[in-house]
Amino acid sequence: MKLNAPKNVTWLVAVIFGVLGILGRFVQIPLVSTYSFLFVAIGFVLLALGTYLKGL
Repeated sequence: MKLNAPKNVTWLVAVIFGVLGILGRFVQIPLVSTYSFLFVAIGFVLLALGTYLKGL
């Protein structure tokens, strides 16, 4: 299995999801705080897909 570096946009979106999820855990943000774990999970899955799939 050959892994690739994710594109900059994919990496940036994944980091934004992760940071929002972590922030939502400690600071009350209306929608994000409810789904903070989901935001972090989406960020990790997006990074994993960006590494696994070429061109993402």
